[in-house]
Amino acid sequence: MLSWGGKRILIAVLAGALAVLALPPFNFFAVLFVSFPVLVWLLDGASGPADAGVLGRLRPAFATGWWFGLGYFVAGIWWLGNALLVDAEGFAWALPFAVLGLPAVLALFYGVATALARLLWSDGLGRIAALAAAFGLTEWARSFVLTGFPWNVIGTAAMPAPLMMQSVELTGIFGMSALVVFVFSAPALAGTRRGAVAGIVAALLLFSAHVGYGWFALWRLDAAQPVAPDAVVRIVQPAIDQSAKWDVAERERIFSQLLALSALPPPEARPRPSHIVWPETALPFLLTENPGALSRIADMLQVGQTLVTGAVRFEDGSGGAPERYYNTIYVIDDEGQIIGSADKTHLVPFGEYLPFEAWMRKFGLAPVAETFGGFSAGDRRGLLALPGGLGAVPLICYEVIFPELSEVADGRGALLLNVTNDAWYGITPGPYQHLRQAQLRAVETRLPLVRAANNGISAVVDAGGRIVASLPLGESGVFDVDLPARAERFWNMENRQFNFGLIIAILVFMAFFARKGKRQGLD
Repeated sequence: MLSWGGKRILIAVLAGALAVLALPPFNFFAVLFVSFPVLVWLLDGASGPADAGVLGRLRPAFATGWWFGLGYFVAGIWWLGNALLVDAEGFAWALPFAVLGLPAVLALFYGVATALARLLWSDGLGRIAALAAAFGLTEWARSFVLTGFPWNVIGTAAMPAPLMMQSVELTGIFGMSALVVFVFSAPALAGTRRGAVAGIVAALLLFSAHVGYGWFALWRLDAAQPVAPDAVVRIVQPAIDQSAKWDVAERERIFSQLLALSALPPPEARPRPSHIVWPETALPFLLTENPGALSRIADMLQVGQTLVTGAVRFEDGSGGAPERYYNTIYVIDDEGQIIGSADKTHLVPFGEYLPFEAWMRKFGLAPVAETFGGFSAGDRRGLLALPGGLGAVPLICYEVIFPELSEVADGRGALLLNVTNDAWYGITPGPYQHLRQAQLRAVETRLPLVRAANNGISAVVDAGGRIVASLPLGESGVFDVDLPARAERFWNMENRQFNFGLIIAILVFMAFFARKGKRQGLD
């Protein structure tokens, strides 16, 4: 509370960075019982001069939250810089912007959260509720402001294992974030004593309910029946180095490797796979430039088998329209015919396209993944029909971190299909964090998740977020698995949004009346 200057900044940054230990691959969630009480105590001493006006009084609280956020995001997403080193000659200059610049922008949300909380600050339990409500709201805002980047939402930190993932079905990830901040901030009440018993008891009850619902939900899921009991999925993880992926001299080797892995015989006593899944942009060329590729795929596939693969789709601009490239999923049957496709609709800013492109290109800027000149976004979302009567919700790369994109067709799909290429990020925490967020989408929708990643982590996840089978990061290989069952869910996205609003309303109510009581006590 009494720290100031550089010491206060250092404490805030370290508290934020320490919280990253709760995320994959570490999963040490108990560390949040240190990070958030420290943040509460820092905010206790973060009041500006009484005569400075509202903004002046809130400036110390905003700065405290911003430094906390900077520590959290630098320690949590530093690995994004690895993508710039794939083409170091062209993009190494931007490394500080990825490692420090983006975290500095994301930290603004946490600065706003602590400033909002400070508006309703009080001495006891109310300030914990205020901080929890503010974090819930700003994490929600982080999912759509400037196209959104809800990576490592703080609620994720309380879900290190499937038992502790199930509550997200009820609250959504943003409601969970508010409750997580409330629970993990509760020990701060021991320092001020006011409201300590009520707050700690409430936190213990919430945590017990969280675990208890997890046990109940997983028990219920064990009775679910498969939608397609004959569906056997083969995941192909080629582990192609990103620097070689679009090298013309490497195209034949890469394509041959994909075909050879796909054609491997199934394990003894196992049926051959009905569906083979390749990762995002697995084809190292445009299909329009390699007319023999579909024939070779048909030769590899046995009768009744289907290939689902990521690829770049090209529109030649006939009729006066500009040429366009799309990040796409193709469905190819055993005769080499493309029988379905889905384009990525939510592109990565600066990675797949440039905001204000015409203006930025004047300064020599280009997207990091500009193999073909940048991508265009698809204009529709829908279920991707797969043979066998399966409807797949297509999620290309980081689309899986946006909860609303998993809700295609009111959840009537049979599975979530996530293809990605995390080779951009090397052997870092990034792919582990990506997989965890994909697991949460499976829990929210109660659909199994089929995930093919170029460099890992490829996995099949059941409707409870449990990993049924997987391949480690950086390993080349395949695995076959029966498609897990989808499950009946209690809540859809609209229910979760309502519950999120209710959680925020209750927390604000608690904070407001605690603040009002404090003012009356002063009067």
